[in-house]
Amino acid sequence: MKKLWLFCLLIASLTQAQDKPVKTQEIAVNELLNGTLYLPTAGTPKSLVILIAGSGPTDRDGNQTGMDNNSLKFLAEQLAAKGIAVFSYDKRFFAMALKGPIDERKLSFDDFIHDAETVVTYFNNQKHYRNIIIAGHSEGSLVGMVAAAHRTTAGFISLAGAGRPIDAVLADQIAERAPMLLPETKSILAQLKKGETVANFSPALNSLFRLSVQPYMISWIKYDPQSEIKKLKIPVLLINGTKDIQVSVSEAELLHKAKPDSQLKIITNMNHIFKDIKGDSNENQSSYSNPDLPVMPELIEAITVFVSKI
Repeated sequence: MKKLWLFCLLIASLTQAQDKPVKTQEIAVNELLNGTLYLPTAGTPKSLVILIAGSGPTDRDGNQTGMDNNSLKFLAEQLAAKGIAVFSYDKRFFAMALKGPIDERKLSFDDFIHDAETVVTYFNNQKHYRNIIIAGHSEGSLVGMVAAAHRTTAGFISLAGAGRPIDAVLADQIAERAPMLLPETKSILAQLKKGETVANFSPALNSLFRLSVQPYMISWIKYDPQSEIKKLKIPVLLINGTKDIQVSVSEAELLHKAKPDSQLKIITNMNHIFKDIKGDSNENQSSYSNPDLPVMPELIEAITVFVSKI
């Protein structure tokens, strides 16, 4: 009876291991950058993908307060299940918040570029992986693009990244949602592009151009994605979805035009957070707060094939 019990326990353990093809490890790169390393349970991966989250206080899983969708977590897990190591980290907001209120006047877009470079250097120094690939999502695409040019990397992946500077993107958004504010918006953006802050503007634009966030905007607006992507001498994969209501397919096409040797993958029905949307905008928006909706298999396949050929 004891032997039978041990045999059943062994079978259960093996079954459980097979059900979990991915293992995780918590890593603190420094006092500001904490993340999760996803590894396949079998084999030794030769490639590491570093995920860089999009705008705002986004964590390693791709979540913000009130918007749990686990987009980056699901992406990391499924890539690791395919034999690719993945590191996804919290943006510096989270470590800073533990020390007290964040003074956003002191935040700079260059801080996030430096963070990405720090993560790349950390793993390069470990010499565990033959290839390190950066994959940046949304705003993280531009962050990763610049970092990839400054550090030793084997490839770059843009996930729903803009193809134009942020001033052009914001002007288009205002033109669509509040056209009456467009002239004032363009005037403010022109001042910011000169490196000058703007004190007086309509209250309706306060959330976008409040004084405390203007230094960050000034540091961000100086980067042109089309200029930055031309600097990359490594394989590049550009991915966008047809149901992305934040970054249109045309943005990826602009990047592809700027770097013709890049690979362009447009995924039908994929939205900004990699989910399969077959319905209307309500379904699209509700997916941002659905932590159980998986990412699209076509995304995993595209990245897996790209990484395997590096």
